[in-house]
Amino acid sequence: MTANLPPQYDPKATEAKWQKYWEDNQTFKADPEAGGEPYCVVIPPPNVTGSLHMGHAFEETLIDVLVRYHRMTGRNTLWLPGTDHASIAVQTILEKQLKAEGKTRHDLGREKFLERAWEWKAESGNTITNQLRSLGVSVDWSRERFTMDEGLSAAVLEAFVRLYDEGLIYRGNYLVNWCPASQSAVSDLEVDQQEVEGHLWHFRYPLTDGSGYLEVATTRPETMLGDTGVAVNPQDDRYKHLIGKTVTLPIVNREIPIIADEFVDPTFGTGCVKVTPAHDPNDFEMGKRHNLPFINIMNKDGTLNENAGEFQGKDRFVARKNVVQRLESDGVLVKIEDYKHTVPYSERGKVPVEPLLSTQWFVKIDPLSQRALEALDQSNSPVFVPDRWTKVYRDWLVKLKDWCISRQLWWGHQIPAWYAVSETQGEITDTTPFIVAKTEAEAKEKATAKFGNDVQLARDPDVLDTWFSSGLWPFSTLGWPDETKDLDFYYPTTTLVTGFDIIFFWVARMTMMAGHFTGKMPFDTVYIHGLVLDENGQKMSKSKNNGIDPLLLIGKYGTDALRYTLVKEVVGAGQNIRMEYDRKTDESKSVEASRNFTNKLWNAARFVMMNLEGQTPEQLGSPSGGGGLELCDRWILSRYNQVVQESRHCLENYGLGEAAKGLYEFIWGDFCDWYIELVKSRLQQDAEPNSKKVAQQTFAFVLEGILKLLHPFMPHITEEIWHTLTQTGDDRCLALQAYPEADISLIDPELEQQFELLFGTIRTIRNLRADADIKPSVKVTAILQSDNEKERQIISDGGVYIQDLAKVENLTVTASLDADLGQTITGVVGTVQVLIPLAGVVDLAALRAKLEKKLSKVEAEIKHTAARLTNQKFVDKATPDVVQGARDALAEAEKQAEILRDRLKLF
Repeated sequence: MTANLPPQYDPKATEAKWQKYWEDNQTFKADPEAGGEPYCVVIPPPNVTGSLHMGHAFEETLIDVLVRYHRMTGRNTLWLPGTDHASIAVQTILEKQLKAEGKTRHDLGREKFLERAWEWKAESGNTITNQLRSLGVSVDWSRERFTMDEGLSAAVLEAFVRLYDEGLIYRGNYLVNWCPASQSAVSDLEVDQQEVEGHLWHFRYPLTDGSGYLEVATTRPETMLGDTGVAVNPQDDRYKHLIGKTVTLPIVNREIPIIADEFVDPTFGTGCVKVTPAHDPNDFEMGKRHNLPFINIMNKDGTLNENAGEFQGKDRFVARKNVVQRLESDGVLVKIEDYKHTVPYSERGKVPVEPLLSTQWFVKIDPLSQRALEALDQSNSPVFVPDRWTKVYRDWLVKLKDWCISRQLWWGHQIPAWYAVSETQGEITDTTPFIVAKTEAEAKEKATAKFGNDVQLARDPDVLDTWFSSGLWPFSTLGWPDETKDLDFYYPTTTLVTGFDIIFFWVARMTMMAGHFTGKMPFDTVYIHGLVLDENGQKMSKSKNNGIDPLLLIGKYGTDALRYTLVKEVVGAGQNIRMEYDRKTDESKSVEASRNFTNKLWNAARFVMMNLEGQTPEQLGSPSGGGGLELCDRWILSRYNQVVQESRHCLENYGLGEAAKGLYEFIWGDFCDWYIELVKSRLQQDAEPNSKKVAQQTFAFVLEGILKLLHPFMPHITEEIWHTLTQTGDDRCLALQAYPEADISLIDPELEQQFELLFGTIRTIRNLRADADIKPSVKVTAILQSDNEKERQIISDGGVYIQDLAKVENLTVTASLDADLGQTITGVVGTVQVLIPLAGVVDLAALRAKLEKKLSKVEAEIKHTAARLTNQKFVDKATPDVVQGARDALAEAEKQAEILRDRLKLF
């Protein structure tokens, strides 16, 4: 049976076929009992609300290349998938739905609201995972996890209770990022820093003793109602004599102290800073250092409270205008300046975040971060690639403050704390005593023992920050706190692949949690990748509306083409890549180039299989075992083994882009453009049988090796070609084959260098033929002259290849030239002079006339275009695109004229 591929490669059908095959056959199902060396990666869990964006496509492709490679090297591989429950995002979606129905979550009540959330998750929560499938990721879908599934929820309970019992979780009143829209604390990661055109208001605080005033400036004048101090730098000679005195706060008439603090920058503004400890992170720290009162002026919905006096009940931005008007009417407003500054916005609520004093749950970071620091400093664990991120990670660990882990939401892991509300008139207050327990029954038992049988309990309504459960991800997904086979074999995981923007938010939380609960860092290596930038080199974002849809490009060019483009663009670990994209046509030249590469590979494989006479690589046998290798066979085997060696080295050291480029150059250049052409004559029916057999062996061996090398990058097309080439049934697949190992004995650098000279010679002869307008069917005489005996020997040994590929009938290799060779066209490659006699090959007079005619036409075009560009009316009235097009056309015509003049000099 002669196995072959269809004439055209259909990526859509092929990719869907193999994605289904791998999942149906559980090709990537891990088995801890199989032994071997483990290689484990846990997917950075995308939000369950998400859809595939270019960042996902880039990250998952990088991971998949590593996972597929290590699986093929024989390691016992597990790539574990899953999603994050995304508290704020899901709740926002549901509350929008309810609002459209004229309802709120409070109308439903917590139980019904959560029922609705789970229904939404069942219907819409699999979008992102189904889209990930379209990338061909080699995950173990049988182990898919969700941060709120039963097992992971049990892990969260265990971690919370254990940390609380150890004194590492506490409840307290601290400054947090507050989103008035969602009325919840939000993490720093859920805050989007936006540059806005605002104002800087300057006003005077009079000294209480009547001796003058201090001028302060602020971007949030309404917060002055909560000021409890004014700070100056202790070294600032302008204000040293005022330290310890007081000023009278306008409107409120509160007497507040003038304090000295090193934090104040004397060169900024007037050098005086208003201090509002309850509404600014820096002021909060100053307030603690100087024992200033903390006065909260704001309600959780963004309106002002009773501490704001006459402004109570007004929205914060309305109050801002009113406060400024009052300050102006009181004569203390000095000036208002336009001021561009950065304002933190809630990513979900789309409103400015308010620093707010609030009673929340916190984790004591110091003991956890110290363990992670010890692992880094003593064992360099984990290793960061690139290494420059090690310092960033370390600096963050040193600077970390206690972590606010409570969120005022309903969707998420509800905090396992029960309040004895019978002790505080049936309500939860800041002073209500509470019990932390895994279950309500356990809490009831503890509370009864402490407060008596009549105790009434109410569970804390808040849920945990999603980063709390995500921090447990590398070990909770493997079964912790139970001692499972997966946990025992695959933990610690091997590699974490993630973006630099969440080193602090996720990586540090994982290392701290893992260090505390398992005594080990959760992964050996953290591979930090860069960003995918848009066609203009800008970061993609929703606000800029400059995202590029990977699913659109997959539909147009195929998954393998997109994957290959993303990896091939990476130059050095951690670097950003730019995606070529035309928004008018939704086309990408770089992805199109990768699609062309898949077509090139497909056509080359078709040609190879058409010439194997139905035999598989296994049936043909190894080309190095039977003898009879010819010069070009030895060359391609040397290049192949060199590429195997380089690919392994690159992939072992996270040089994914370098590995992809090296394979591209070998497959397209060495194998397709050169080797296939070099052996074509040996595959004819009348070819010498042994030479033909060796050519077939080499063809089949190298092609199968190429498919294995390329598989981690382009899994679908390689799987399809491999099955056809090997005539393998459904019981085996390429994904589970061994990655090639280099046979160093076949690597011959000197031979490779010799072939570079041969190829250079062939290219030069081809170029000279084109310059002389010699028809492809006409064979020529070529004279190759070199003073170097070694070069002459190389050319002589490869003379048959030069004659075959450059259409040379008579080839002369010589150390010296005859005095009279007649009319020739000449070129040089290295130190070899290449000459083609033209007598009898071309009609020189006719060729000269043809070139002169072409030159005349081009010169006329140059004259016409230059005249247009010197016409000021044309330049003024035409669009910039048209003018630039004319300039480009002129430059191209001038280049053509130069080439034609150079050719005319030859004849």
